[in-house]
Amino acid sequence: MTRRGLILFVALGISWGIPYLFIKIAVGELEPAMVVLARAGLAAVLLLPLAVFRRELAPVLRRWKPIAVYTVVEIIVPWYFLSSAETRIPSSTAGLLISAVPLAGVGVAFLLGRPAKMSRLNWLGIVLGMTGVAALVGFEIGGSDLVAVAEVAIVVVGYALGPAILAKWVPELPGVGVTAVSLGAAALVYLPIVAVTGAFPTEWPSTPVIVSIVVLAVVCSALAFVLMVALVGEIGPVRMSAITYVNPAVAILAGAIFLRETITVWTILGFALVLSGSYLVTRRRTEIIAPAGPEQAVAEVEAVSPPREELSTREELPPPR
Repeated sequence: MTRRGLILFVALGISWGIPYLFIKIAVGELEPAMVVLARAGLAAVLLLPLAVFRRELAPVLRRWKPIAVYTVVEIIVPWYFLSSAETRIPSSTAGLLISAVPLAGVGVAFLLGRPAKMSRLNWLGIVLGMTGVAALVGFEIGGSDLVAVAEVAIVVVGYALGPAILAKWVPELPGVGVTAVSLGAAALVYLPIVAVTGAFPTEWPSTPVIVSIVVLAVVCSALAFVLMVALVGEIGPVRMSAITYVNPAVAILAGAIFLRETITVWTILGFALVLSGSYLVTRRRTEIIAPAGPEQAVAEVEAVSPPREELSTREELPPPR
């Protein structure tokens, strides 16, 4: 890997590993719906001009039906439930549970008519991953936070379903345009929800909360997508996909350092089992199994889409992971 590639990889790994920390800070004062509105709205304001400049809005808007479904399952629903769950569980635990998205991707592929031939290693990956989730739920979280676990489960399914929708129905669409339109649509949906439910803050949020919202929108959403495009052009999407296994580690460290969240033996065991399972279950697979988050979902779809002019430096690729 080149020095530029290494810098991009580290920067993107941090950008995709710290959202859980800043969501945890934001929901300390803001309602989950307000967090989603602020994050999606600011990120859309930053990405929409770029999409217009690249002339990517028109093709995305012409395929508005699958994009609408994608937006619901990848942003509108998951971002709310993730923010809600983090009012009850540590940010590091949320990041670890969401790293099980590849496991959910197996079921999503089956439901969409794209089941893979599962090898023994794939099945071993499912067993290891589910054991890791069970360890986190049973020993790290406990029975008092099962509502939060159910909310994260919805997030996991949404994050697995979103990229599969793009890959099946609109794999040719440009990534910046898809992300910008989806974020803008999500903000428009949450604006009346926040107004009706009274989720607007009655007092100006504290500086840490404002900084958290800005980081979520600017760094974790808008900038992260730009970094992803640059990294794919530098090292290719296959090697870029290894960042999936960096994000949970960043989430654990960020929670421990900045929020003093405890790293227990069950945290370490769950981390090892979920990540090992995710690796094995996606080994030699051709389905789109996405990391967590809409930007990563688009990244996975772009990994198997025909090369476009703006990313003409991509190598010819085997199926991802």
